[in-house]
Amino acid sequence: MQYRNFGKLDFKVSALGFGCMRFPTLDGKPTSPNIDEAESTRMLHYAIDNGVNYVDTAYVYHDGQSEVFLGKALQGGYREKVKLATKLPLWSITCPEDFDKYLNEQLEKLQTDHIDFYLLHSLNQSRWRDTVLKHDLLARAAAALADGRIRHLGFSMHDDFACFEEIVNGSDLWSFCQIQYNYMDIENQAGTRGLKLAASKGLAVVIMEPLLGGRLADPPQDIRTAMENFPVQRSAAEWALQWLWDQPEVSVVLSGMSTMTQVEQNLRSADSSRIHAYGLAEQELIARTRDMYRARTVIPCTKCNYCMPCPNGVNIPGNFDLFNYSHLYGNVEDARFRYQIFLAEDSRAASCVVCGVCEELCPQKIPISEWMPKVSALLA
Repeated sequence: MQYRNFGKLDFKVSALGFGCMRFPTLDGKPTSPNIDEAESTRMLHYAIDNGVNYVDTAYVYHDGQSEVFLGKALQGGYREKVKLATKLPLWSITCPEDFDKYLNEQLEKLQTDHIDFYLLHSLNQSRWRDTVLKHDLLARAAAALADGRIRHLGFSMHDDFACFEEIVNGSDLWSFCQIQYNYMDIENQAGTRGLKLAASKGLAVVIMEPLLGGRLADPPQDIRTAMENFPVQRSAAEWALQWLWDQPEVSVVLSGMSTMTQVEQNLRSADSSRIHAYGLAEQELIARTRDMYRARTVIPCTKCNYCMPCPNGVNIPGNFDLFNYSHLYGNVEDARFRYQIFLAEDSRAASCVVCGVCEELCPQKIPISEWMPKVSALLA
């Protein structure tokens, strides 16, 4: 395992971090609360035994069960081998006292007396101004830092660079931040400018969505062919991961792994990661790949599931995934077949009633209610 600087802190973090949003489940439904605890524990322990020392979860992951599972899985000495990160559900905060209510609940669920890295979850401008600042949550965080319940404070965000800059400059308490970043998102959200800004201020930068919801790991044939024709052979996922690890400002790359095969593959990639390993030819291939993807992708959904559950039962990420599938692979008939097989009738786009609840929660600011009729017209 390769280790990297974590901002200005005296801590060397593994290049690969374990994201705990996509554990395998007993019912086969991604992110459901029915975690396959035996297999998930095996995967987690294998990763830690092979050098992973950063584990990231959140209050809402697996419908609230990710933290509970981790509290059990990290027993037997594994808690002491890792730095544990989790997140405060800002959308549930209605008063200053809620900060301590949720933090104390999380400590109990995780069966630990402290959180190494505590994040304000999914900040955007309204949550920063109308929740964090309005309820003086930074003062609450400072108190939790002082009494040792949390060791370091950070935030994750899904907004534009201007918002990111405002938040980074809005407090001296930050030790780190977490951003969506991959070779398709260099200008989206915080982007490359945000990465470099945070690093310039001494913040560690944790990367989420390195494979853009898995899309970069399974490219269409023309992109796959371009990669296969390169003199150095790498999988599509490894191309994306190594592009991130090439950058010195990147502290740790999170992967939400769902199978042991993914754990093994990502560990091998992390073992071979290096800063400034990509030469001009590699960077040119990434640039061509980016252009090919941009020409195909229609809806910028990353399947983060923040829009879920839909009050009317629509499987929003599932609908968008199959709509994008039809365009990425140029195969509408196959997408329609999958639409009929994999999506229950009442979870399809036609069940959307344009209530707009999901659009308030979407980090990508997708006009979901406008897309649903288009999805239904193409795939139904």
